[in-house]
Amino acid sequence: MTEIIDNTVLPAAFVPTPTREFNAASVNRGAARPPSRPALELVRSTDDQAAAGPVITIPIPPLPISFASRVLIYKQDPSVAEIGLRRILLRGLFGTGPSNNRIHLSGVPPVAPNSMNDFIQTPDTATFDAVHTFSVVHLTLAMCQRAVGAAIKWQWNSGSNTDPITVFPHAGVTMNAFYSRGEKALKFFYFNKPGAPAPAPVIYTCRSLDIVAHECGHAVLDSLKPGWLSASANPQTGALHEAFGDLVAVFLSLSQLDQAEALIVQTKGNLHNKNFLSDVAEQFGLALGRDNGLRNADNDKKLSQVTSEVHDLSQVFTGGVYDILADIFLLERNLGVAGEDEALTLVNCAQYVFRLLLRAIQAAPATNATFADVVNKMLAIAAADGKPVAYRNAIRNQFTAREVVVSPTPLTQDMASDDILEAVDHPFLRVKENGLQDRSGCCGTMRLREHQLDERYLEDELRQLQGGIGGEEDPHEWPKAAE
Repeated sequence: MTEIIDNTVLPAAFVPTPTREFNAASVNRGAARPPSRPALELVRSTDDQAAAGPVITIPIPPLPISFASRVLIYKQDPSVAEIGLRRILLRGLFGTGPSNNRIHLSGVPPVAPNSMNDFIQTPDTATFDAVHTFSVVHLTLAMCQRAVGAAIKWQWNSGSNTDPITVFPHAGVTMNAFYSRGEKALKFFYFNKPGAPAPAPVIYTCRSLDIVAHECGHAVLDSLKPGWLSASANPQTGALHEAFGDLVAVFLSLSQLDQAEALIVQTKGNLHNKNFLSDVAEQFGLALGRDNGLRNADNDKKLSQVTSEVHDLSQVFTGGVYDILADIFLLERNLGVAGEDEALTLVNCAQYVFRLLLRAIQAAPATNATFADVVNKMLAIAAADGKPVAYRNAIRNQFTAREVVVSPTPLTQDMASDDILEAVDHPFLRVKENGLQDRSGCCGTMRLREHQLDERYLEDELRQLQGGIGGEEDPHEWPKAAE
């Protein structure tokens, strides 16, 4: 398999440059504008001026310097032609790569900004992949930081360690993508489409906004809840990790107004109609012969209908949060004033639900967290936020219907603000006999060896070794072998 080399000429339509008419109009406006006036002076009477001292001027404060770059990315991935590409603005100061203090790239040709400090590249090239992957990681991290209202460190960062995460858009040839805590990296691979006649098309996982956002979601959650990656935890803890990755991809799409507009048009405002948003990683799924991508966020799965395999289990939580978003959007749309932009309402609803989810995760237990733990935190935070009781009703109803919690009141009644929902006990949802979660259907992050091992097992081996026999300090006199 050969690597894509960027040897194409960039189409002029992709380059955001001022037109001749715009430049001419700017010159005319400048000529017609009156000359700038000097800074305003305080006026004093002649008698008071000598006693008051020199005249004080009031300068106009300068505006803060704002750095930004324009980039071109896929709205979903190359297979979703209906929504295609989009130009976006990234706030911040970016160096060649692109790169910044939080994110570095490796394994692809570095891309330098053009004269306007933009990173516009031709699609389906290695340089485009570099910009696209960096941009989606940057957008994902920025969205999560807005949700919690603070900068989020990577898991390995400390007061003296500010190492960035290294992103590999073309990490190698395999059907995989993952986050590695040990390597401080996000790795995205590529592969030939299985079963396709030669020359089989190459599927680049880095070109999927869903996949990049999903794996970056694992990195963010590992920083906030490092104990949740343990393979010896409750299977629901691992499922929360997988669900969070999928939900990050959903909410990242809905953070962009044009995506929300496209979704409203496609579904006529009914988020349960088939749509590009709920189908996660479409191109990857199509390559494997699936109709709905790798995951379907809009599902009706209950705990009694899934197994303890972490990916299977995660769909219950993902579907519950997606349904809550749909319910809250319907509520706010109906309460809105006539003529209000539905897409803007959807963006605002998605922003709140994601903030609610992330704050609930922060408040959940550091280890062995369950779906019910997060659900109860969502309920408490929604009440503290002063949201309508219909918000809490939606959370309670959706997760009760999915057999996650038991409601103390009928679902037809409003929920009390201090209600705590009891978790439904599902005895079959346990770790395997070897004490580890079943992660056989998960993404690369959850199946990575370093995230599957539990330090307790290594400590047990060390204790057994310390109590063993042999070695230089063994005082035991062993009989000689018979001659």
